[in-house]
Amino acid sequence: MIELRSDTFTLPTEEMRAAMASAPLGDDVYGEDPTVRGLEELAAAAMGKPASCLMPSGTMANLAALLGHVPRGGKAIAGAESDIYVYEGGGASVCGGVVYGPVPNLPDGSLDPDALAAEFPADPDDPQFAPPALICLENSQNRCGGRVLSPSYHKRIAALAAERGVALHLDGARVFNAATALGVPASSLAAHADSVQFCLSKGLSAPIGSMLAGDVPFVDRARRLRKMLGGGMRQAGVVAAAGIVALETMTSRLSEDHATARRLAGGLRQIPGIALDPPDVATNIVMFRVVDDRYTWRSFIAAAADRGVSLAELGHGRIRAVTHRGITPADVDRALDAIAAVLA
Repeated sequence: MIELRSDTFTLPTEEMRAAMASAPLGDDVYGEDPTVRGLEELAAAAMGKPASCLMPSGTMANLAALLGHVPRGGKAIAGAESDIYVYEGGGASVCGGVVYGPVPNLPDGSLDPDALAAEFPADPDDPQFAPPALICLENSQNRCGGRVLSPSYHKRIAALAAERGVALHLDGARVFNAATALGVPASSLAAHADSVQFCLSKGLSAPIGSMLAGDVPFVDRARRLRKMLGGGMRQAGVVAAAGIVALETMTSRLSEDHATARRLAGGLRQIPGIALDPPDVATNIVMFRVVDDRYTWRSFIAAAADRGVSLAELGHGRIRAVTHRGITPADVDRALDAIAAVLA
């Protein structure tokens, strides 16, 4: 099966497996796992932050960030197409009484500036409004087709947040993909955020884990929240060891996945019955619609699976294909042949 549903299907490299098997271990809840400490120092440096904390998942990392920044009854503003708002189970509302303020994403993944401003009441002391406490950005922006936001955009939103007296959190699940696309260090995208999370388990190919970075008081709060949420792990160095290898060896190869995605998009453009949406590719995500009346997105995905290509719907009837270390140019060509055969 050619697996294009997500880059979460990546498998650990042999180097990661060896590192996991031989990692020095301790009890991370007591702060005594040396491999976890090494990963956290490496991740903090990569984001240009003083500290970071290993989390079991990106969902928990984002949740800990929201709970760490927003008091009960306060508002977290996020894109209406963001993973935080759409895919993470409303956890901040359930666990922390946080109100979500969804703001439309523009096609380039940014937040509509007028809608963003409208989330702040004209009178900040009006007791009828949930007081905004946090703005969340996502880079790259998943449901907008892997769009990337520039450092200058981050700086502009950070200035708005500072002016309004709220924090800024970056959901950087694929921040290294965004940085690769822009040709900048990932730290330049995290620089203006009060906190940032990124995944080790997507294109970086580690089997599990995400990192949450920020200043020391924030990370101390996040560590306590991690425990409260059930994320305290003991000999977590077996996880962290793969994360260290991921950060040291996998970020530099993400351009290969972007090239493979462009190859896939170029082939899809030539197949009648397919419409790219958006029409171009920024990172490793290709989004398209099936405009052949013989198929719904469900029946098309099923037909593609019968021919050995695994795809998934990701909002508004669009199909997402994600390239990663497990997808070669030859796999892309076979997938294109299969999709063309389905629509022939």
